[in-house]
Amino acid sequence: MHVTMVKKKTRDGIECRKCAQATEHLHTRGLWSRIDEIVWALEDDPTSPGMELGKRLGIDTAPFFIVRHGDEEKLYTSVIRLIRDELDLPVSDEEQAGQIDPDDIGGI
Repeated sequence: MHVTMVKKKTRDGIECRKCAQATEHLHTRGLWSRIDEIVWALEDDPTSPGMELGKRLGIDTAPFFIVRHGDEEKLYTSVIRLIRDELDLPVSDEEQAGQIDPDDIGGI
């Protein structure tokens, strides 16, 4: 399994809030080492690798995760779903509820 995390940097060079929260959550759960690759979507550069990946895959939110099992590729826009479905760890109802974010409307 290979896990790529696509994170966004804002125009001022700061990691987006949701990306920072997902990173912190992975660190807190001891799962950061399971992320094999980070690809950056730069808000002011539509040709940045993360922006290109998002465009190719039809994803306009960050962070998102690409999980490869051989030739099979799965996409996740939720760190909680990634943890539950791919990293085989239980996720509490509180964690699931915490993923609901009114700022989810919009794009990368």
